[in-house]
Formats: sequence, structure tokens, C-alpha cells
Amino acid sequence: MTSKQPEPHETRRTSDGAPLMIACDIDGTLLRTGRPPTPAVRHATQEVLRAGHHIVLATGRSVKGAVSAALQLGLRDVWMVTSNGAVTAHLVGEHYQVVEEHAVDAAAVIGIALREAPAVRVAAEIVGVGWRVSAPFPGHELNGAQRQAPLDEFLANPTPRIALHGPDAYRMVPALIAQGVTAIATRLDWVDVTPPQISKASALEKVRIELGVDTERTVAIGDGENDIEMFGWAARAVGMGHASPFVLAAATHRTGSLDDEGAASALLSLLG
Repeated sequence: MTSKQPEPHETRRTSDGAPLMIACDIDGTLLRTGRPPTPAVRHATQEVLRAGHHIVLATGRSVKGAVSAALQLGLRDVWMVTSNGAVTAHLVGEHYQVVEEHAVDAAAVIGIALREAPAVRVAAEIVGVGWRVSAPFPGHELNGAQRQAPLDEFLANPTPRIALHGPDAYRMVPALIAQGVTAIATRLDWVDVTPPQISKASALEKVRIELGVDTERTVAIGDGENDIEMFGWAARAVGMGHASPFVLAAATHRTGSLDDEGAASALLSLLG
């Protein structure tokens, strides 16, 4: 896993001199969906970078959505684990390179969706472009352009992630997991499906090795069910205060909620 490295910038280190790798969820952690990060979060992010640490974005968003958040945060050299670990990319300046991508079994997922919930909307990510959709999704639900297509076109084109949207979509999760794919209900009406044994954690471990950071110097900050495996990967796992009890139980530490600038507090606490 290699990518072109930018020119080094001036940094300062914490007392022990060893860099941290800080994996940050985006929506519900660094920002509220549909809004830019607050000045406090931007400031904390820049302070962490100036201290010589690595911030890695770890998100369910597509690459395009992750790039948008990175630029809003002022990140110009950042690794991004996107699509819940199915796509890893490296952003330098305003240009990114996809370093690793895994394809999900679209035929199996769509077959289950049509059997369990025939009215469900299906979206398949087109990396770096947008989404192939069976029917239009609300504009704010997907990052990137939407192109409506027949289902046979879904089957003919590899995709790292499929989103299923419709009433009680969460009921499909057991059938999807039984098929061997990774399925996470982020809402009652929304399920994200990615390849088997792929998660934010599996992708982050490869980035950690690339960056040369020791395992005990890893941190994760998040708020959702798709962050639980990432919490298990990190030496220090910080749950946002508004997260569900289930998610917080997987964390080793707790910070404030979005309203309390919890992510900013968690980041600044690492500077000691």
C-alpha cells in the first residue's frame, strides 16, 4: 500500500515524541450531517496535526463524501477509509488516489432485497463518481451524482458498497449476514452492505502499517454501530456522548456529544 507523499510540513510533537494514529468517524462525530465542521473541531484537528499526529478519516461515506469533509476540515494530506472499509484512498492537496477497493456480491444482495422487500430502493456506489440507483434517492442521502439504471446493470458492474433504503429495511440484515456479506442497519430504513470480513477496522490496520504507527498509539473516535469494530481495533476508543448505550459499551472512553463539541475535546485531550 503506497502513495505519493507530499513535502513534509513543520510539526511539534508531544512529550514522548511518538505519533498517534487517530481514526475519526465523520457524520455524528466530526460534524453534523449536511453541515460543515464547527470552528472548534477545525481548530482541534489542526492542533493535532501540528503536534505531528496522523488523522485518518474512517467513514461510511463514499470517497467523494469523505474528500468533501476532509477539505472542510482543512486536511490536505490524509488517509481515508471510506464505504465502511471497502475503499481506502489517500488525499494529497485536492487530489486523491484509491489505494484499495473490495467488491461486494451484488447479485446476492439484490436477490435478498427483492425477496425480502421488493419495494426497497437499491444504490450501488460508483467509486469517485456517485451512485447507480434503482429509483431516485433523496438528494441529501447519497454523496455524488445519481444515475438510474435497470438492475441487470447493477449485476454487470462491480461495486464496493450497496445501500438499501425503504421501510423496515433493517429486517433484511439477518438474511444478508447469512449470505456472508457485511450488513449494518444505520437506521430502521437504511442498510449498508459491504464485502465479507471488511470493516473500518480491517482497512485501518493496513493504514497503520503503512504509516508505521505502533498498535498502542492508535485512537478511534466515533458514534455509530459501524464504529464498534474500529473501537475494538484501537488502543483507545472514544465514544461520542450522544451514541447509543450499545456503542458506548464498546468504547474505553467517553467524550461529549456533538452539541458539546465532543470530538474537539477528545482530540485536544490527546495533546496532553
